[in-house]
Amino acid sequence: MNKDSKIYIAGHKGMVGSAIMRNLENKGFTNFVTRTINELNLLDEQAVAHFFNQEKPEYVVLAAAKVGGIVANNTYRAQFIYENLMIQNHIIHQSYLHGVKKLLFLGSSCIYPRLADQPIREDALLTGLLEDTNEPYAIAKIAGIKMCEAYHAQYGSNFISIMPTNLYGQNDNYDLEKSHVLPALIRKMYLGKCLLENDWNKLRTDLNKRPIEGVNGSYSDDVILQLLLKYGISSQDDNVSITLWGTGSPMREFLHVDDMADSSVYLLLNYDAPDTKPSHVNAGCGEDISIKDLSEMVKSIVGYQGNIIWDSTKPDGTPRKLLDVSKLKSLGWQPSIALDEGIRRVVSVYINE
Repeated sequence: MNKDSKIYIAGHKGMVGSAIMRNLENKGFTNFVTRTINELNLLDEQAVAHFFNQEKPEYVVLAAAKVGGIVANNTYRAQFIYENLMIQNHIIHQSYLHGVKKLLFLGSSCIYPRLADQPIREDALLTGLLEDTNEPYAIAKIAGIKMCEAYHAQYGSNFISIMPTNLYGQNDNYDLEKSHVLPALIRKMYLGKCLLENDWNKLRTDLNKRPIEGVNGSYSDDVILQLLLKYGISSQDDNVSITLWGTGSPMREFLHVDDMADSSVYLLLNYDAPDTKPSHVNAGCGEDISIKDLSEMVKSIVGYQGNIIWDSTKPDGTPRKLLDVSKLKSLGWQPSIALDEGIRRVVSVYINE
């Protein structure tokens, strides 16, 4: 890649896409082509074809996707498989038709079997049953990997894939219905802290910036309290409790999105599609933490002093999901941001922005 190579970042407004763009800019790359969701509907095959014919990007980063946490994945199953398949199909195929020099497809660690041996190696793909709650999303991402491999096998396309672990960081989604576990924890703890301190000004400011189900800070105390209760944030008699799904026992690995972006750009610059399978590369930190311990870490960093209640009637999801990142390390890359430091950065931005 040259510093003036034309790079299309699909999903440049999202957490991962924006981080990759920042990383490339910091490395001196200048020639980006981007489109917002309102400017280009990636579900529209003709619109995507017209875009590629008009812009003719040399490199493509496919970071656009419909994403969400366990609730969203389990609720919008049809949308998750349909929309992700369409986005991938259109961009990967048009990249082939227009001679893109290299494409980087971003997947997810949920592609692996629910009970895969830990840590999970790349060759665990398709060796067992998936976690049911996010199966539609996982199947779409598996299809993306296989498309990249198939286009390389048949056409010689230099299409590569990276499979990140759970990500967090700048531009994360804090929607309590659709967010992943870490941003949801941060926001719930922060809103709980506001209630404990009876700081309705900060609470209303938060809702004005990120309304929940259309409810912003202008609504009455009772309406806001009822809404927060729906999402497990309860305030009664000066006591505040936050109810979280499951038992807290599942183990999860987390990678700061700036590390994820750096690993992605590293592969763009240093890794070509191999003839052997599996071709994809895991990206993570190689360490995991229980959801219960993670919640205590977030609680301490945010400064929430209330109670945490675990609702064991709700699903835990996959018991453990730790990636084997030896392949990425063997290629010469490893992360630099520790989990507690990364969460401190995120919380500082969230509270002070």
